[in-house]
Amino acid sequence: MSYLETTHDLYKEAALTPDVGLCCTTTPIWQLPGLDIPSRMLEMNYGCGSTIHPRDLVNDPTVLYVGVGGGMELLQFAYFSRRPNAIIGVDVVDEMLAASKENFIQAEALNLWFKGDFVDLRKGDALNLPVDNESIDVAAQNCLFNIFKETELRKALEEMYRVLKPHGRLVMSDPTCEQEMPDNIRNDERLRALCLSGSLPLKDYIKMITDVGFGTVEIRAKRPYRILSPNKYDVNELIYIESVEVCAIKDPMPEDGPCVFTGKTAIYFGDEEYFDDKKGHTLLPDQPLPICDKTAGALASLDKKDIFISESTFFYDGGGCC
Repeated sequence: MSYLETTHDLYKEAALTPDVGLCCTTTPIWQLPGLDIPSRMLEMNYGCGSTIHPRDLVNDPTVLYVGVGGGMELLQFAYFSRRPNAIIGVDVVDEMLAASKENFIQAEALNLWFKGDFVDLRKGDALNLPVDNESIDVAAQNCLFNIFKETELRKALEEMYRVLKPHGRLVMSDPTCEQEMPDNIRNDERLRALCLSGSLPLKDYIKMITDVGFGTVEIRAKRPYRILSPNKYDVNELIYIESVEVCAIKDPMPEDGPCVFTGKTAIYFGDEEYFDDKKGHTLLPDQPLPICDKTAGALASLDKKDIFISESTFFYDGGGCC
């Protein structure tokens, strides 16, 4: 049995019998006025973070969500796009699609604003999306892509890039790990299906995203996720896994490489009215400016004593230099 078949069977079981502990997210569920999430949706919250960011969801966007789970994030997306077929949910597991459809019946009863036809559920997989080219404003996946091995991961990212409109956004949450994952763990099909052993270092994860063409990447959050300990797993040391929330934007690729925001900030504290690096970045005195890692490197190379550049906080919430 391949790891994809193992994954299919695992989530088939999770659809038939909700498994509250399948994924361990520490991200609070968005509390939005007039939104009442059915309890079964909450039980089937199989993500490792959140892909719901209101600033992505302005102007009634068309949203694609891959790996529907119990439909909770589809419902949250529909809160911002209240029109027929505004939200497309794709899943390869028939039982998960059926469970999500049942949950939407409950959601419609609980939420006067919600109509079941806001969500278009489609059978399909992330490697061959049943979605037209450049038809999506916001695409999202939560704790799915880390399951894929490198070849499949690249294909999944290419598919998301294909269906997004220019400047469209791919919002993702996945586990990452900075330690070397032992081969016996990385090749364990069930641990991969459980969103553990496929975890990549963050730098490699970002490179996979930019290699398919995304010109801007935002690291919006990074949180503790899991520990693989020797008393529970076949490892020789504690393996620390984090989860990240990332937004990749289908911007044109800059000639000097992608703009990757990892939460660095520049502060100019000199005596001049402002500092202009002649490359489009103006620093006002004592005004923090979020900057991408590329700009941080360029400013640091100037060796100016009156510019402070912070370390990466792995929290970025917009307003940056690029």
